[in-house]
Amino acid sequence: MTVRVALIGCGFFARNHMLAWRDLPGAKVVAVCDLDSGRAGNFAAEFGAEAFTDPAVMLAEVRPDATDIVTTVASHRKLVTLAVQHSGAVICQKPFAASLTDGQAMVSACAAADVPLFVHENFRWQAPWRAVQARLAAGVVGTPRFLRLSFRHAFDIYTAQPYLAEEPDLALMDVGLHLFDMASCLMGDVVRVSCETQRLNPRVAGQDAFQALLRHSSGAVSSVECSFFAQLSPDPFPQTLGRVEGDAGTLEVLAGYRLRQHGSDGPADIDVEPELPIWGARPWHLIQDSVCAFQTHVLEVLAGRAQPQPSGADNLRTLAVTLAAIRAAKSGATLVPEGAAPG
Repeated sequence: MTVRVALIGCGFFARNHMLAWRDLPGAKVVAVCDLDSGRAGNFAAEFGAEAFTDPAVMLAEVRPDATDIVTTVASHRKLVTLAVQHSGAVICQKPFAASLTDGQAMVSACAAADVPLFVHENFRWQAPWRAVQARLAAGVVGTPRFLRLSFRHAFDIYTAQPYLAEEPDLALMDVGLHLFDMASCLMGDVVRVSCETQRLNPRVAGQDAFQALLRHSSGAVSSVECSFFAQLSPDPFPQTLGRVEGDAGTLEVLAGYRLRQHGSDGPADIDVEPELPIWGARPWHLIQDSVCAFQTHVLEVLAGRAQPQPSGADNLRTLAVTLAAIRAAKSGATLVPEGAAPG
């Protein structure tokens, strides 16, 4: 069976989605849509799909097995609630929503229609952190007690995505969501959050750095940090570095795609560099491989062999943590994310 995919949004990051879908056995993008007819036409010609400029028309005509929404956050509620009427599954780019009200509306619409809703949180699907997840599941460090995640660089992210320079809560809403999703995936639900933010780059309007402290329902603690203005050589972009400490060992994700495993026999280094897709290029191959891994997972779910990771409901909790971190940074308080049990 071939999963027929319709893609909405033919911008910068959507090319990674298209190339990954093209190379995945069992999937084919049959239609693309963008308000810009030129961009839609170029994607359609390159990938052998039908071009549309109206998503309602496309979805009604094509009725795809899955709709992949790769647009900015302001359009997500409208597009997800439209796609669920015509599609067997919905994939939404992050940020999933700007408010919990919008997020809950999308989750509820998909649940009512019994349509799986995925959020494209690709950091948890990056090769080094997939390796960490596998080792945690195998119990190699015992019970995880502490996590540190660090995403610090000075790579110019603004040329390809200029709207980021105007985002008031840039670091938290662009990368904080990814990191909080990873923290929840590795350590469990977040029950308390405190946060400090900074505006470091004079070119940008908003906060481009943060450090957050998270308490998890398991009792574990996470330190999560991000900077888009860290002057490092070599620049580690786009790697997320970090460590997980357990009561029987520690896992460290180090620069250069090294996973160091500490145990009773001493440290051992493991190469966790992702494969370079045939259409990929360094340093983007970390992200490009994660897109392939995520979309492979979507096919596994549609075949009945897995559950969405993360689902819309999962990401609603992540959004609550992110919004709590924004409020915590402004107030100086330690806060409980909406919907979380106090811990």
